Amino acid sequence: MIARAYDRWIEWAAGLIESVQPADGPPPRTLWRFVGWCLKGSWPILALATFISAFTGASEVLTMWLLGRAVDAAATGWAAFWADHAWLVIFSVVVMLILRPIFFGASATFQAVVISPSVFTLTLARLHRWTLGHAVTFFDNDFAGRLAQKQMQAARSLTEAVVETVNAVLFGLASVLGAAILVGAVNLWLVPILVLWFAAYAGFLWYFLPRIRARSKERAAARAMVTGQVVDTITNIKTVKLFARAEHEDEAALGAMRTFEDTAVRFGRVSALFRLGLTFLAGILPLALVGAGLGIGTAGGVTAGDIAAMGAVAIRLSQMTGWISFTLLAIYGHIGEVEDGMNTLTPPHTLTDAEGATDLTVTEGEIVFDKVSFGYGRDVGGVSRIDLRVKPGEKLGIVGASGAGKSTLVALLLRLYDPEEGEVRIDGQNIALVTQESLRRAIGMVTQETAMFNRTARDNIIYGRPDATEDDLISAAEKAEAHEFILDMKDHRGRAGYGAFLGERGVKLSGGQRQRIALARAMIKDAPILVLDEATSALDSEVEAAIQTALDRAMEGKTVIAIAHRLSTIADMDRIVVLDRGQIVEEGTHEELLSRRGLYARYWDRQSGGFAREAAE
Repeated sequence: MIARAYDRWIEWAAGLIESVQPADGPPPRTLWRFVGWCLKGSWPILALATFISAFTGASEVLTMWLLGRAVDAAATGWAAFWADHAWLVIFSVVVMLILRPIFFGASATFQAVVISPSVFTLTLARLHRWTLGHAVTFFDNDFAGRLAQKQMQAARSLTEAVVETVNAVLFGLASVLGAAILVGAVNLWLVPILVLWFAAYAGFLWYFLPRIRARSKERAAARAMVTGQVVDTITNIKTVKLFARAEHEDEAALGAMRTFEDTAVRFGRVSALFRLGLTFLAGILPLALVGAGLGIGTAGGVTAGDIAAMGAVAIRLSQMTGWISFTLLAIYGHIGEVEDGMNTLTPPHTLTDAEGATDLTVTEGEIVFDKVSFGYGRDVGGVSRIDLRVKPGEKLGIVGASGAGKSTLVALLLRLYDPEEGEVRIDGQNIALVTQESLRRAIGMVTQETAMFNRTARDNIIYGRPDATEDDLISAAEKAEAHEFILDMKDHRGRAGYGAFLGERGVKLSGGQRQRIALARAMIKDAPILVLDEATSALDSEVEAAIQTALDRAMEGKTVIAIAHRLSTIADMDRIVVLDRGQIVEEGTHEELLSRRGLYARYWDRQSGGFAREAAE
């Protein structure tokens, strides 16, 4: 019965903060407004937790007052004690065995069940959503591990700061206020001693805490660099081993670790000095209060019970202010880490939906590049003044040397970047004026660098169409010639077939297997526009021939753009465009381009075994 009631109480408490509610606009770039952005929606519950914590702190002083009254009552003798002070015994039992446990238990529940899990999830969810909205250039310019570390670091540190503020700071302030009232009730001449001590204590914190925050921020940045370096090495471990660069990577990691160690020592230096000064301050208060109380003595109305209560209060305050100070040390350390995460993760999005953007409607699948230029902010590379119309249902092949602009053209179609000049239209709609999500839903994509999640084969295939049935899944896999090898798969935990995990980035699969799963994923998505970027580059000739028919079926009724170095894979396209140095230099059918004896014909002539050996001209 009690266990069920406790479980219901915990379940109710855990749901007080809606932890996945969306954020209110973009994150601010100043610390305290950023904290408010992270915590919005949780303030009423945090206020309630603060009230409970403060009341719990005040109860500490009440127990010390009861101790003083008990000492004075005992001085009258045991017979008189039980006759005149039975109320004191009953009240003490109620406070110690009922009220204090209730408030301490409620405070602990709010900290451990309400605040800590919910605030962490709330903050992390908002930061993660914002991070996902960044353009691909944001991720290109940083370590994946470092960005993940920053998200976790900021969410964890803000959660700890909130919990400690509610748990220690408000608890301590209530205790201090209660102590001041108790000391004033004993003798008003003792209050200035308490006030002076707290003024010195506040000045001490004012000097040290900003320095602790700054050095904590340095330490957090250095720690994230260690994580980024290590994750980058592990992510590319095969390359490290193939090029025998383990020693080099070890030195790079050690360099980042040494930097972190230096910043940690700088933080530890100020932290140790802070603790030393705090211990000295803590020793002054009980000596001052008890000594002053003894000096005033009974002539000033100070009883033995008052001395006992003040001594208990002074010792408790010394302990508590030390605890609060160490907590503030931790809080400012956490705030420094939150600030570091904020600076990394919250730059404004550089590629956003236009105001009032509507969903893309694809009726025919016409694609138009209208005087499009894009050079990644450089003078060379990318594409320049591209005029290209892909007719509805047309199968267009794109060829060119490495760096000619083929992948840039596809990236602009998918709006991974915005053109520096011109515009891209689908069925007459400028893709800059439609939502990015609707645009990418309308385009199926198979890339040369096939991206796999460390999830099951099933999850990877239905990623673009989560509502697909099991029959749809198997049909797509069969068309991509992937069904048989998937059935034979088994991961290290014994999960088999479509339930087997593929490993990080599909590391457990061969290149050909990864591409066949990627093809199955594109087939099951069944988008009206299909982009094939070296879609069969990792397949041997036998497998490529086996899935060519399936590819042909997948392209039926769709507008297709296919990039290929192996020219035999696009020879049957309706039209082929040749790019060179970011511009269209030739276009036509395979036969037409061969007859012109231009760049395409030179590429074709240099083929050997179906592969194009391209000249860097």
